[in-house]
Amino acid sequence: MTTTAQNLTLSDCKVALVLNGASGKADAHANEDKIREKLTPHVRAFVTYPVSNGANIARAAQRAALDGADVVIALGGDGTQSAVAGALAGSDTVMGVLPGGTFNYFARELQVGETLDAALETLISGSVRRMDVGEVNGRIFLNNASFGVYPKILERREAVYKRWGRSRVAAYWSVLLTLWDMRDPMHLSLTLDGKKRDFHTPLAFVARSAYQLENMGLEGADAVRDGKLVLFLAKGHAPRQLIAAALRLAIGKVVRGQDFDLLIADEILIETRQPRRLLAFDGEKERATGPFKLRVMRDALSVIVPTESPEAKTAAPE
Repeated sequence: MTTTAQNLTLSDCKVALVLNGASGKADAHANEDKIREKLTPHVRAFVTYPVSNGANIARAAQRAALDGADVVIALGGDGTQSAVAGALAGSDTVMGVLPGGTFNYFARELQVGETLDAALETLISGSVRRMDVGEVNGRIFLNNASFGVYPKILERREAVYKRWGRSRVAAYWSVLLTLWDMRDPMHLSLTLDGKKRDFHTPLAFVARSAYQLENMGLEGADAVRDGKLVLFLAKGHAPRQLIAAALRLAIGKVVRGQDFDLLIADEILIETRQPRRLLAFDGEKERATGPFKLRVMRDALSVIVPTESPEAKTAAPE
């Protein structure tokens, strides 16, 4: 959910670029001169904070904000965007988005442009909106947070990428390999808006991106736009069942009640028998200790979006 747009006077702003050299197919550093050349005439000052290790992205964004940056730009995929958003959420520092990954769901959700040139034009001519973000135990996420088999898919995907290179085909292949090796489902105790329920499932997927849900042919996009958390729980337990569901998902034919349960809530508490688990946030994985409290932080992040976005048109007077 986003609020009404506010104008941005970029010429008054100190702009910082967080450059993740490890993200996406191309060498991100090759784009630095292009970004600097494009933005410098339009800003008060421009500075780059290069990082080569994903673990340092949030630290670089925090440093940029402490150094007085009015706008911090993230060049990279969804993991990079999520790390920068986590560093800026709750502050007045504005975030700019330049896509540079494999899927770029966050950039596509905001409609900033799917190419670097288009996204740079959005930064120059766009407006600022405040938007909701998801949170798990203080960790911000933009698109999704997941428990169970999906974090293991990310581990397998890294190995596939190293051997075959980054591509969507390689990403999908890692899904099938991981599902085939999957064995025991998780036991989860879920408390949603004060009501407790138990589930056995190999995957719990919490969505915060309406665009991603619609792109995958899943329900729940309207609930996300209303500021809710949407939780998907996979129903299949055997590898063949999960692979069949994954293939139906790939062609937009998954069935609620057969392939997954869907739950909607303002807040979700997830307790597991194994308190320390591997989780996935926006395509990146990390270990965390439960119980896991998920909520939506309202209007927590200021981000540059196209002035003529569908939301802006809706908000404009007739």
